Parts: sequence; C-alpha cells; structure tokens
Amino acid sequence: QVQPVESGGGSVQPGGSLRLSCAASGGTFSSYATGWFRQAPGKEREFVAAISRNGGGTYYADSVKGRFTISRDNAKNSVYLQMISLKAEDTAVYYCAVRRGSGYSVHQFEYDYWGQGTQVIVSS
Repeated sequence: QVQPVESGGGSVQPGGSLRLSCAASGGTFSSYATGWFRQAPGKEREFVAAISRNGGGTYYADSVKGRFTISRDNAKNSVYLQMISLKAEDTAVYYCAVRRGSGYSVHQFEYDYWGQGTQVIVSS
C-alpha cells in the first residue's frame, strides 16, 4: 500500500512562500488522486486542494484560491503544494492524502491513506 510522506513545512513571515512536497512510499502515486488538507490549532481538519490522478483536474478551497497551486510529477512519485502570499490564518499542520481512482475529492472520508503531516507557521 502507498504511504504519503510530507515535507517542506517551516516558519515563514506573512506574505512569504513555501512549497510542500508529498512523496509516495511503497506504491505508485500515478494510481491515486491526491489531496492536501490542513488542521489549525483548535480547529477541525479542512480541505485545501486536490488533484486528479493524471494531473488534469484540480480544485481549491476558496480560502486558498489564487494563492496555492497543487501539481504533480508522476515520474517522481510526488505531489506539490506551492503556497504564496501566506497569511497567519494559513498556520496549520498540512496533510497529504491519496485515494484510489482517478478523480479528486474534497471529502476526507474518501481518502484511503494519509501522511503524518508537516507544520506550517506563518508569523512575524
């Protein structure tokens, strides 16, 4: 089974940028649609962005649209989340999740495997 592994988190000032990566361990990413979710302190985990298996379809939460870009490189078994114009409210643990099938989903219950998360802190 595939195991997502996130990296790229860290601390950044408001207005800064980060790129998160999600690599596949034990499987082939090209078989799975992939999503990014985040959980801020004291809040429920929420959908951020998702991409279809072949990268042809993407979808974003309204709160990140125009600032975040999800992409994938199946040859490298990796999915990325480029984040620009970061705000304090983007502070959260970011999780990568994969689901069997070609289409993406905004629903957490439709994802089969989850990574451990990577922390993003946006603060001056």
